[in-house]
Amino acid sequence: MGSNEFEQTSREDEDKTVLIVDDEQVNLTLLYRLIRAEGYHCVSAMSGQQALDVAHEQAPDLILLDIMMPDMDGLEVTRRLKEDPATKNIPIILVTALSDRQTKLSGLSAGAEDFISKPIDRMEVQLRVRNFLRIKAYHDLLNNFNQQLTDEVMKKTGELNGSYLETLFTLARAAEYKDTETGAHIQRIRHYSDFMAKEQGCNVEFVTNIFNASILHDVGKIGIPDQVLLKPARLTPEETIIMKSHSEIGASILAETHSPFLKMGQEIALSHHERWDGTGYPFGLAGEAIPFSAAIVALCDVYDALRSRRHYKPELPHDKTCEIITQGDGRTQPDHFHPDVLAIFKQQHDVFNAIFNTHADEPG
Repeated sequence: MGSNEFEQTSREDEDKTVLIVDDEQVNLTLLYRLIRAEGYHCVSAMSGQQALDVAHEQAPDLILLDIMMPDMDGLEVTRRLKEDPATKNIPIILVTALSDRQTKLSGLSAGAEDFISKPIDRMEVQLRVRNFLRIKAYHDLLNNFNQQLTDEVMKKTGELNGSYLETLFTLARAAEYKDTETGAHIQRIRHYSDFMAKEQGCNVEFVTNIFNASILHDVGKIGIPDQVLLKPARLTPEETIIMKSHSEIGASILAETHSPFLKMGQEIALSHHERWDGTGYPFGLAGEAIPFSAAIVALCDVYDALRSRRHYKPELPHDKTCEIITQGDGRTQPDHFHPDVLAIFKQQHDVFNAIFNTHADEPG
């Protein structure tokens, strides 16, 4: 089946295009119906080479790509797309009946963002497509806005920078809204981080950047399915893996930027769950291998999480939170944190309490 056989029945969602690649007609038809039911435009290809051609002609927002195809398999197609500057930012979800670890590692190594297993589950496909299109939209927004800043910097620097920060705050709040339904959390994180950076004697540029970049620490949650993010019970091991992926999703959203504080935002998003003793995620970094910006936000985020009520836990008072961070409770331990950051917290924890109370969550 060629890329033009599926005629769009509605024009209103043409701005969201999904390329479906599979060498079997029945699979193309099934995926097409599922994607079109969500209101997105679909194009298709039945071979690896045709997929490359369509990707360059149509510039899709997302690609669903079968692995097992003759001549050129999905892994090779993925590698070529990710090596090409024109297509490297298109998210790719590999669709496969193979579930072994090596296949997944090969797919990730080639540059794929995610996997969908055959036989196809309708809900899984629709949720993953919806979330990755959302991520792509925000990624495009940041790239476009960066270009606007470059073009207009000599003319309207102050105005555009203000709009830029407002856009980033909106992006951060969109992710937090899914989880906490408040912007107070990200406001507190930026003030904790600002205070800690100043107390550490960081230079003005670092302090300014972390004040803005820290709000993006959990931006990757926008790509986590609601049934996992908002689950009121303990997560299964599989759901925990999905939840932890928000770090890498966030880093992906903030990739390919020349902005100093967005670069810091990317390292914070990726590494703020790493621990000083090497027991964190996603890479198990330890000690000085953890970016200092992420080490600051790590402690700030733990403090605020312990103090805040969530659908899965009650809030804790300041004194109990300090006890957990400085003495440990089995789950959180002092050696999880950068020693210099922890030392400042021990001396100045009352400032954290004041910030928390000044920027309290709205009741309800």
